[in-house]
This record gives sequence, C-alpha cells and structure tokens, in this order.
Amino acid sequence: MRIVLVGPPGAGKGTQAQYIASHLSIPKISTGDIFRANVSSGTELGRKAKAYMDRGDLVPDEITIAMVRDRLAQDDARDGFLLDGFPRNVPQAETLKKILAEWDARVDIVLELVVDEDEVVRRLSGRRTCSRCGRIWHVDFDDKQDDICDDCGGELFQRDDDREEVVRHRLEVYQEQTAPLVQFYADEGILVGIDATGPIEEVTNRALAALRPLDR
Repeated sequence: MRIVLVGPPGAGKGTQAQYIASHLSIPKISTGDIFRANVSSGTELGRKAKAYMDRGDLVPDEITIAMVRDRLAQDDARDGFLLDGFPRNVPQAETLKKILAEWDARVDIVLELVVDEDEVVRRLSGRRTCSRCGRIWHVDFDDKQDDICDDCGGELFQRDDDREEVVRHRLEVYQEQTAPLVQFYADEGILVGIDATGPIEEVTNRALAALRPLDR
C-alpha cells in the first residue's frame, strides 16, 4: 500500500506515521530522514542539499525530488510505503505521480489529519522544554504547575517556534501551501480525512479503519 500523510503542524503526523507504517509493515519515509541519510552518507545529492542547508536556504525541489525518487526505488519500498512530509505542494504531487507511473504504480490513499486550529495552537504553545535534559513537557497534558523538570530539576522554557504567534504563522503558511495539495488529492478521489483529536491510539484506529478496505 502506498500512502501519503498530510496535516498541519501539531496534528501528530510523525507519531501516526510511525504507528501506521509499523502496523502495515511498510517503511515510513520522511524528507527529514532522507536528508539526514544523504548528508551523513556523503552522497552527491546530500552534499548539494547540505550547501543550501548550511546557508539557511530551502533545498530546491529538484534535489528533494531526486532524493525521494532514490529512496522509493529501494527494495523495502517496492511493495508499499508511507510518505510523511512529501509532497508539500501540487508540483511535487504531480512529479510523484509521474515517478510512480514509470513503475506502473500510484498513491493508493492520502490521509489528511484534520484538527482545529485552536487545538493545534494549544498543543504546540503549551509545550515546555527542559534546558538541562531536553525532555518536553506540556502545561495542560502533564499538569505542570511550575517551570521545573520533574526528571532532572532543570528549568523549563518555551521555544521560540512554540510561541502562539509563531504557531499561528506556521498554520497560515501551511494553509497557503497545502490547501491546494489537499484539493489536488480530493480531485484524484483518494483523499480521506481523519479526525486527529483525542488519544493517540484512537486516532491510529481511525486511520487504520480508513485503510482496511485497501489492505487486502
């Protein structure tokens, strides 16, 4: 089964991708993992990507797509995969469609993790990071009454990208870039929305229920 997972920051894509891929015994493939693997291995694509990353620039689509193509061509992805973080826009989705068509394959289903904007803001802006051990706590979910890490006694702080105004800006960017992508897959007839609120296990069960008709 070939799956694409989409959703806004804070929707739980990374967690759900891991659970779903494990349940289906297919590789979870994310652009972050691909970048790290290519950079650490010193591949030609990795060296090109690192040059952009070191300057703080976005890695161009052509390099990202080339890395994804190489990864999808590996043996473990031959019978299926779950893509997390790719494609991010319609041009990437069109290119992915062409790549898979070359192998007489296609994306079977696109799962969109749907979560209310205010819930995303609550999830992300409530996170606090320990300055000593790095553990992440949440002011609501962990019932934290102070700014001290219960594990090591380190001071907790809020990362800049977890501040409410930054989170809301990230959501605006997501909507600008990804709303057309969601519509693209809806037009393809393979988009399924999954309610991403509630306990992790419940969200996973909803996703697996949506996949069950295809898992034969």
